[in-house]
Amino acid sequence: MPHLDPALPLNTLPQMLLDVAAVERNIGIKEAWTRERGMVLAPHIKTTMTGEIVRRQLPGSWGVTVATTAQAAQAIEWGATRILIANEVLFRGHLEELRARLTASPELEIYCLADSTAGVQAMAEVFEHSPRPLNVLIDVGTAGGRTGIRSEAEAGPLAAEVRAAQGLLLAGVSAYEGVAPNTRTDANLAGIDSHCRLARDIFDELHATFEVDLPVFSNGGSAFQDRAAAFLPHSTSVNVLRSGCYVVHDHGTYQSVSPIPGLTAAVVVRALVISAPEPGRVVLNAGKRELAYDAGLPVIVSRFRNGALLPDGEGATLTRLFDHHASWTTQKACRSAISWIWASPTLAQCSTAGVRSLLSAMTPSRPGVRCSRWSYSLVSQGKDSTRCSAF
Repeated sequence: MPHLDPALPLNTLPQMLLDVAAVERNIGIKEAWTRERGMVLAPHIKTTMTGEIVRRQLPGSWGVTVATTAQAAQAIEWGATRILIANEVLFRGHLEELRARLTASPELEIYCLADSTAGVQAMAEVFEHSPRPLNVLIDVGTAGGRTGIRSEAEAGPLAAEVRAAQGLLLAGVSAYEGVAPNTRTDANLAGIDSHCRLARDIFDELHATFEVDLPVFSNGGSAFQDRAAAFLPHSTSVNVLRSGCYVVHDHGTYQSVSPIPGLTAAVVVRALVISAPEPGRVVLNAGKRELAYDAGLPVIVSRFRNGALLPDGEGATLTRLFDHHASWTTQKACRSAISWIWASPTLAQCSTAGVRSLLSAMTPSRPGVRCSRWSYSLVSQGKDSTRCSAF
């Protein structure tokens, strides 16, 4: 893996490294997998919120998925013209922003979700006299999960409310199976299949009432997209897959549950051992602010001393994360608290913001050579974009 080359520039530690060649391979693999199953891709760009990555995803995608109107605004700046906001948008200011963007850009398409009468009313109040309507997808959820109606009986009345509202177009159905645990036990898969089947049946039931030529059926996270692909509508639809984590993958959760062969982890974080306070215990200068841990704890993938690659990290186990420290136990003694560099992956989630300002991107043609400055966006956290070094 080129991002484990100890000769790569060390301008600071901890340092997040992105293997651009792996990113581009992952994009190609995912696009082919999706296409072969009669689906199109709208990658969830919240995973990276990095323009250079998103621009690589756009050419082979139907559109992009975002979670917020702020992310939608950033996606538009990066060149996206079809945006699925996988969320209910109810705040009037956000809806007015969407209306203004649709009015100003005839080529722009925006889709939002609805799961309640109150939500439909909130959208209708803003879009009633809009020169361009807002596309609305009926949101189908799971018991104990997040947003979305819970039964087929709720779908018809809600769809009728959308149709009756001026300024709104009933454009399809959206679901999300990823709230289930990331395991492939028979019981878990049965629950996921039940949810995907419900969403498909609701779409087929509502098909005659849709107000667009090609209604959207949207489903699919990064763990169980094969189950989403197994329950596509029987009626005409654009089947939109919303996976996001595939682009960088990981060394843990998604490596174990993803149904797509060939995806490779594209992100690691290099950190320094700064203390060996007890026998068999070492402390790194990276913690919760630098290492994603929302889907499991990081693992060691390699380690160096004085630029030399050491034997693999077997026997080293993360025991605790602090704000800016990680405590590891190891079966082998650490002779020096200084000069050990450990490569530790982030999981392919969305919580690596604390280390993104240290992002180094290695191009496939010139690994290790400074070529540009990359930026990422923290708009979902209400912060401005930050410039990052790229190599």
